[in-house]
Amino acid sequence: MIITQPKNGYRYNSDTMFLYGFIREGGVRGEVLEVGCGSGVLGLLLKRDFPKISLSLLDILEDNVNLAAANASQNGLEAEFITADFAKFKSEKRYDLIVSNPPFYHDGAKKSENEHLRTARYSENLSLRELVGSAKSLLKPRGVFSFCYDAKRISEILLCLAEFKFTLTRLCFVHPKAGGAANLVLIEAKKSSKSLTQILPPIFVFVGGVYSKKAAEIFATANTQSKDAAE
Repeated sequence: MIITQPKNGYRYNSDTMFLYGFIREGGVRGEVLEVGCGSGVLGLLLKRDFPKISLSLLDILEDNVNLAAANASQNGLEAEFITADFAKFKSEKRYDLIVSNPPFYHDGAKKSENEHLRTARYSENLSLRELVGSAKSLLKPRGVFSFCYDAKRISEILLCLAEFKFTLTRLCFVHPKAGGAANLVLIEAKKSSKSLTQILPPIFVFVGGVYSKKAAEIFATANTQSKDAAE
């Protein structure tokens, strides 16, 4: 899959690839919404792998939505495109699955002067509570919400999911290297579910200075190629 990305703005990274692998393993069906789609890579990968889904891509930045539409077109994939602030987004449509690699850098972090990067990265633009609350309102009964977040904020994530009556059904921590602390957590939560939580084996990105077998498998399955958008 060829993905055009902004040369100087936010570009997708391995977080999105690990979230893609996590969601893919859980299965995908029905109406799917990607929140904060950026270039559209996450949703488009799922559409490629699960062609029967109905995909919607949402972003607050019109430039991102236009880029996602161009990426869908050049890869022969169909989707609905929505320019909206997810915290305020209302729709009569209800989704089976909502996915997101949201902004989760905390407000005290040093911010980029690039507006595109700031919007994509920092949680002041879409708080965890806004993200989870809006997801709940737009999901069908027993709908699924899958997202990644800063692993250090796991206690906040669990409290927020409980507040909005989500059940944590799958969880996986991602570590940059074996023996190091996790920096990313992959979350699957279900609305109106009594399921128990499945704790998956952790993903180590690097082992012995090279990509781990698991990381290499995810990147190979995604099989993306990037090119810079014309300025």
